[in-house]
Amino acid sequence: MELLEVFEKVGLALGLGLLVGLQRERVQARLAGIRTFALISLLGAICGLLSADLGGWPVGVGGLAVAGLLVAGNIAARGAQEREPGLTTEVSALVMYAVGAYLVVGHATVAIAIGGATALLLHWKRPMHAFVARIGEDDLAAIMQFVLITLVILPVLPDQTFGPYDVLNPRHIWLMVVLIVGISLGGYVAYKWLGAEGGAVLAGTLGGLISSTATTVSYARRTASFPASVRLGALVLIIATTVAMVRVIAEVAIVAPRRFVVLSGPLIAAWGWMVAVALVTYLAVRGEKIQLPEQENPAELKPALFFGALYAAVTLGVAAARDTLGTTALYGVAVLSGLHDMDAITLSTARLVDEGRLESDTAWRLILVAMLSNLGAKLAIVAILGQRRLLAWSAALFSVAAAGIAILIAFWP
Repeated sequence: MELLEVFEKVGLALGLGLLVGLQRERVQARLAGIRTFALISLLGAICGLLSADLGGWPVGVGGLAVAGLLVAGNIAARGAQEREPGLTTEVSALVMYAVGAYLVVGHATVAIAIGGATALLLHWKRPMHAFVARIGEDDLAAIMQFVLITLVILPVLPDQTFGPYDVLNPRHIWLMVVLIVGISLGGYVAYKWLGAEGGAVLAGTLGGLISSTATTVSYARRTASFPASVRLGALVLIIATTVAMVRVIAEVAIVAPRRFVVLSGPLIAAWGWMVAVALVTYLAVRGEKIQLPEQENPAELKPALFFGALYAAVTLGVAAARDTLGTTALYGVAVLSGLHDMDAITLSTARLVDEGRLESDTAWRLILVAMLSNLGAKLAIVAILGQRRLLAWSAALFSVAAAGIAILIAFWP
C-alpha cells in the first residue's frame, strides 16, 4: 500500500470517528466523546494496517482491548448518580473500531457508508423512538408480513420459466410482488411517521405511494358525507394519480434499466403534464387542510398473492396476444389491466422489453393506454361512491390529463 493511500485511509478513519464522537459529545454521553471515538477509529485503522503483515490477530486483539476498556469504563462509572441508559455508546464504539479496521482491509466506500449510517442512527434517536411509539400491533404486523414476503417466500421460489410462451418465472413474479409491496409499505411508513394531519399535497402524495385506487375510494366516500371537502378531494385524487405515475417510472427504471432512456421519455412527459394539471388545481384550492383517511396494511399476504396472480396473468396475456393476435391485441390487455391498477401492466411490459420480447415503442404506449383506462376506472369509482360535485371536478381534471396523454400516444416520435 502506497504511503499516500495509507494516510488517506487513516484520515478517513479519523474523520468518521470525529463525526460519531461529535454526536455522542453533543448528547453528553459519559463513556466516550469526540476524542475517544476518534482514537477508537484510529486504533481500528492501525490494527488493520498491522494485519497486512501479521495476519488477522491484531484486529482481534484490538477489538478485545476496546471491549475491555468499555467494560472498565462502565465499572468505573457504576457509582455515578446519572448514568446513560442502554448500550448505545458501547456498541457504537465497537462499530467504529470495526469501521476503522475495515477502511484499511476492505472496501473504503462500504466503511464510509457504515460510519455515516452509524452517525445518522445516533442522531435520529428521538424521531425513531417517536415513530416506534406511534406504531401499533397492526403496523408491526405489516412489517413482519413484509419480512415473510421478502425473506421467507422469495428465496425458496424456483428461478426458471414455466408454462406457455416461456414467460412465467416464479421468482421473478414474486420479486415484482416484493417491489410493489415495498413501495406501498414505504408510503404507509411515511404516513405513520408524518401523521394523518396535513394538507392535500401530503394526503395525495402518501395516497399515491400507498395506493391511488384505494385513495380514490376513500375520498369518494368521504365527500359523500362531507360535501364541503369536494374541491380538496379532487385535488387529492389528481395528486395521487400523478404520484402513481412516478411509481410507474420508478418501476420501469428498476425492471428495465437498460431500456429506461427509451421508455422514460414519453412517460416523464405524461407525468409532467399531470403535474401541471395538479399545480393549477392546487393554486385554485390552496390553503385548506384535509385529513388522510386511515390506511390499511399494504403487506397483507392475500393482496400480495392476488397481485402476483394478476402480474402473471398480464405477462402471459401480453405474450399470448402478441404471438397470436398481433400488436393491436396488446392494447386490449392494457385496458383490462389498467382497470385495476398500473403496476401489473407496467412491470410485465418492462420485463418483456428488458428480455427483448417486446419493442420499447409498443411498451410505453401500452403503459399510457393503461393509464387512460385507470383514469376511467377511478372516475367510475367517484361516480358510484362520491358526491356529484366531486364527479364534476374529477371529470374535468381527469379529462384534461387524459387529453394530454392521448396526444402523447398519437404524436410522440
